[in-house]
Amino acid sequence: MPCVDDWVNDPLSAVQGIFIQNGASGEWEKKVIEYFREKLKETTASSWVLRFGKYKDVAECGLQQEVALNSAKCVTLERQTFYCIPVPGESEWVKEAYASASQARGNPSTSYTPSRHKRSYEEDEDMEMHPPKLKEQCAAGCSGSQACGDAKRLEKEAPGGHQSSPNCTTSIDLNFPLPGEKGPACLVKVYEDWDSFKVNDMLEVYGILSVDPALGVINDESTKDGSSILNPTECMDTMEEQRVHSPPPSLVPRLHAIVTRKLQHVNPFLPTTLKDKEHKDCITNIMPELSTVRAELLGFLTHVLLGDSLAAEYLLLHFISTVYSRRDILPLGKFTVNLSGCPRNNTYTKYLHRTVQQLVPSSYCLPMTLNNMNTLRFIPHKDYTANRLVTGVLQLASNTSLLLDETLLEQGQLDATGVRNVTALGNLITWQKVDYDFNYHQMEFPCNINVLITSEGRSLLPSDCQVHLQPQMIPANVEEYMANLQTAVVPSMLKKFRIYVSLLRLMDYSISDEVTKAVEEDFVEMRKSDPRSITAEDLHQLLVVARLVSLSAGHTTLSRERWQRAKQLEVLRKSRIQQQTHVNGNEP
Repeated sequence: MPCVDDWVNDPLSAVQGIFIQNGASGEWEKKVIEYFREKLKETTASSWVLRFGKYKDVAECGLQQEVALNSAKCVTLERQTFYCIPVPGESEWVKEAYASASQARGNPSTSYTPSRHKRSYEEDEDMEMHPPKLKEQCAAGCSGSQACGDAKRLEKEAPGGHQSSPNCTTSIDLNFPLPGEKGPACLVKVYEDWDSFKVNDMLEVYGILSVDPALGVINDESTKDGSSILNPTECMDTMEEQRVHSPPPSLVPRLHAIVTRKLQHVNPFLPTTLKDKEHKDCITNIMPELSTVRAELLGFLTHVLLGDSLAAEYLLLHFISTVYSRRDILPLGKFTVNLSGCPRNNTYTKYLHRTVQQLVPSSYCLPMTLNNMNTLRFIPHKDYTANRLVTGVLQLASNTSLLLDETLLEQGQLDATGVRNVTALGNLITWQKVDYDFNYHQMEFPCNINVLITSEGRSLLPSDCQVHLQPQMIPANVEEYMANLQTAVVPSMLKKFRIYVSLLRLMDYSISDEVTKAVEEDFVEMRKSDPRSITAEDLHQLLVVARLVSLSAGHTTLSRERWQRAKQLEVLRKSRIQQQTHVNGNEP
């Protein structure tokens, strides 16, 4: 790759480097002369030198210079580009914690010299995306420097780009799955091991930030001077495809990945990886006070659920549940809870979701109004014109908490979109999968989403566990009551709650042969007394509850005592549902 080296453009810098290496002895002068003599032997007047092209978008050529594409030393390598966004529904406490831990700000790449003053990436983002009153710091944004990028907590959505809004030619759809989401997007260019990344993976990326404005220029002018030789857009078929794959770099910067790694979680209070000594130390530190943290969290949730301690117990188990394995098509470990008996009060559900946001790293509340069901796009679909995957509400990161508010259901007719959305929710809950729409076919993508359903009666959607709420108190002002609860928890204890929930989701669990045999014998005895009292599905449910009861106490194995505790909880839960059925007469 021909280019004028620094010894030609800035010979004094070369002299200074030799002087530093050799000190103030007389030898440095001789070495300067030898250096330049050798350089003149090695090169011609055109000054052909090698420069690396990796981690760059644009070749660094000055006036009267060009890339020697026919050179034997010009090697073509392969890379893959992924479109990444901040974790959907990421809680504010997560963003604030990461922002306070790293105050580094990104600087544009110095590989080009702008001909005029350019606004910074942050300024362009605010001007193009948000009005001034919505301006805020996005902690999950792309920041970095040419030498070393800052940590990027991005979620890999799908290869592709963006699409212009149909109502505005100057704005760009950043393709966020959740309505109202804000924050930076980024095109991450990966050079190694990209086959290991999957849709919706959470990634941490260290790399080199590039915001060269030339990357966003899409018109015929770029081809007149030959500058499009290395322009990937020239192989694109349509202008729409070019538009969405080459957005303005001030709005969607490019990040050349040097180091990438998948994340199990985005909780800033836990180690990034939980398989090393740091993980063991974290568990060791929290174990002595685990029972205290559990009791405090259970008391807090009891107040949130209006004094219902049984519902609080099941809500706590729901928070620490996760899909830990799959057997054929059956996801093991999922624990969707239907909290029935909730007041038909949008304020209560809103504050319940705020409680969830205070505890988990990412969450979203979906009001199941008729309008939302008929108008929102739940599942992603392929846009063949723009050659990109258009995201949907259910394209979420692993362990996201999804609250479905069924108390807002009203009479009306679901259209075709609404029926598809309800079906998608059912598949998500039952099979922990989302069927992406590729027009001519559908493709299953597994997921791991914690679903909590609030409803007046039993939910219309499937669930693993229905818990009927029995309030022990009726606050005169629900909004004031719930707001006071959230402010009553001291920050130090709230941090322990957050560590507790995230850590227990990631802990291993097993059942010894001895306890397995005892459980089998217990199941046989229960079937003897009344074969219809417990089925294979009931046994599976009991094992899930027993697993979560054990983990909630910090135990990674099942004991007889915790098995009995799980049975007691299920008896109380089912008894309450039967009582409610007799009272209402119309509960299934």
